[in-house]
Amino acid sequence: MTFIPSNTQEPSLTVIVPVYNEEECLVRFCDAMDPFLEQSPMPTQVLFVNDGSRDNSLREIKHICNTKSAYSYISLDKNYGLSTAFKAGIDYAKTTYIGYIDSDLQTSPLDFLLYFPYLPEYQMVNGIRQKRKDTFVKKISSKIANSFRRRMIQDGIADTGCPLKIMDAAYAKRVPFFTGMHRFLPALFQLQGAKVKQIPVQHFERLAGYSKYHLFNRLWGPLQDTFAFRWMRKRYIRYQIAEQMPKTTLQPQHD
Repeated sequence: MTFIPSNTQEPSLTVIVPVYNEEECLVRFCDAMDPFLEQSPMPTQVLFVNDGSRDNSLREIKHICNTKSAYSYISLDKNYGLSTAFKAGIDYAKTTYIGYIDSDLQTSPLDFLLYFPYLPEYQMVNGIRQKRKDTFVKKISSKIANSFRRRMIQDGIADTGCPLKIMDAAYAKRVPFFTGMHRFLPALFQLQGAKVKQIPVQHFERLAGYSKYHLFNRLWGPLQDTFAFRWMRKRYIRYQIAEQMPKTTLQPQHD
């Protein structure tokens, strides 16, 4: 579909896809994404964010973007991590909505179609992965981390780490970013007074590549980030103007 920038009135969507050493997944990813692009109810483009990949991911990304008009990319000078890659994509996007999906295809791009009926009433639509097809270690570490986060910050989000989201770009660009931010996106939207809708989505086994996370960084990282979020939330500045001086037309002064 044709890309339309955010300075027009027509709603449009950029789907951010962070990539770090995923060369084996990228062709298959496009095969899954293309049907969604054809069915999307608003003009949509895909933005790859190459996060300093050391394999042939960037070469594959360039080939895709040179042959498919709905795809574009930016490439970071080194590996910064998921939160930074995602922020770079948000900063670069010029559409009214911003989506997020991982390139490993453990979620389906077609499930994005379930999200559109909830826009713009909700400023974020977040998936809840059903019947997760992860390894035992990944399942148990994710369950522990999610339970700890919900108990500590009480955001009511069932699956904050689900890599399938659509967000109002105006809210996304105001999110206070920090390392580990990607684990708290729904809560960070709620800090701004945004409404978050959660809906069930499919989940699949990883068919290629390998996970960049292990038991240690799935537990210790979220633990540290939860305390950081609690600290930030207590100090977060949010206000509404109740009244302001009416605007008047200044008359020119004469000598």
